[in-house]
Amino acid sequence: MPLFGTDGVRGLANGPLTADLALSLAQATAVVLGQGRTADARRAAGKRLTAVVARDPRVSGEFLAAAVAAGLASSGVDVLEAGVLPTPAAAFLISDMDADFGVMVSASHNPAPDNGIKIFARGGVKLPDLVEQRIEAAMSGPKLQPTGAGVGRIRRFSDAEDRYVIHLLGSLPHRLDGIHVVLDCAHGAASGVSPETFRDAGARVTLIGADPDGMNINDGVGSTHLDQLASKVREVGADLGIAHDGDADRCLAVDADGTVVDGDQIMAILAVAMKERGHLVKDTLVATVMSNLGLHKAMAEHGITVEQTSVGDRYVLERMDQGGFSLGGEQSGHVIMSEYATTGDGLLTGLHLVAEMARQRKTLAELASIMTVFPQVLINVKGVDRTRATTDEGVAEAVAEATAELGASGRVLLRPSGTEQLVRVMVEAADEHTAHRLGEQLADVVRERLAL
Repeated sequence: MPLFGTDGVRGLANGPLTADLALSLAQATAVVLGQGRTADARRAAGKRLTAVVARDPRVSGEFLAAAVAAGLASSGVDVLEAGVLPTPAAAFLISDMDADFGVMVSASHNPAPDNGIKIFARGGVKLPDLVEQRIEAAMSGPKLQPTGAGVGRIRRFSDAEDRYVIHLLGSLPHRLDGIHVVLDCAHGAASGVSPETFRDAGARVTLIGADPDGMNINDGVGSTHLDQLASKVREVGADLGIAHDGDADRCLAVDADGTVVDGDQIMAILAVAMKERGHLVKDTLVATVMSNLGLHKAMAEHGITVEQTSVGDRYVLERMDQGGFSLGGEQSGHVIMSEYATTGDGLLTGLHLVAEMARQRKTLAELASIMTVFPQVLINVKGVDRTRATTDEGVAEAVAEATAELGASGRVLLRPSGTEQLVRVMVEAADEHTAHRLGEQLADVVRERLAL
């Protein structure tokens, strides 16, 4: 199996993800990302390369971040140690400080025993697959081992959080005065910076999930567990709730009644607002194939084109970069506003969502009504030959029949897993009964036709 997955290196801390692995990975990163004209120019000017290192509050992040910093410094890279910060903050700081690259130690929405290592290139952008492969190959090759004055220094990045907060506040089109928001920080990386930023922007803030102890990250809270947030919003009579995940690159919301507002609805609200202000480049939104049909219909009604990509924020980012687009994201709450960020940023997204409520003087439910969410059924069919999902004639015939029945009021999507013998069957329809009926029918066909 390759070391890098869809979002960096991830695994059980002190299981497959050890301090030795973190150190070796950092040394290989210094070898690969330390190449190129800019790096050569810095060395020619007598300067060392610089990297930003940050982490979420998992207890294992302490020793893993220390190992990463040691690996970089031993390779002649100066390390700016930013401490506990969201992933998008680390990406911003790499660009803001003109650092050569950066490393985030986090396993995002995973439970506390897991951890991960995400590497960002110059400018705070994610690495392409080819560069990740080169880093993995370099782990078994020679390391950079300067001595004396050539080794890197590790320094605490004292104003890292302040720089990020100022950046977020400077992006806002409107203050948040008069809005009461409940923030669920998932006991994660946003626990300190998110409440500070929302309050500085004028919001009244109630907190849950903002007491990290190193082991409670994502434990019953955050963007994958919205029940507590919905209950707290209703209990305190707040205008809305915002939920982050462990590293705060996601944002989901609930309205004043506790109804979930997902990433598709958030993107719809922001896309229309950005178009009105002339900030939606080419009047285009980038979304994945899993985005709800209701998003496509709502955007069409407002003269906005939706570009589709494969599932994964990295594919959304690639398409945004290719087309120069300014807004994209996923139903899961990864929303990318490229005018201000190089990756999904849950704080940025939440702030701009609340800013629209304040600017338009509308409730979140009113804003979210811009889009009708079509019932969506997702069935994982296990123990089947995923390689034949797109070529089997019987499956293709069943998909065609379901598609014809749905017409313009729904759609069908079959997605083979990239790692398991599993096929995902997704059906959207105008009513839940039809979505479930057709979803089960297609799942039965897949089981029968693709059985191993």
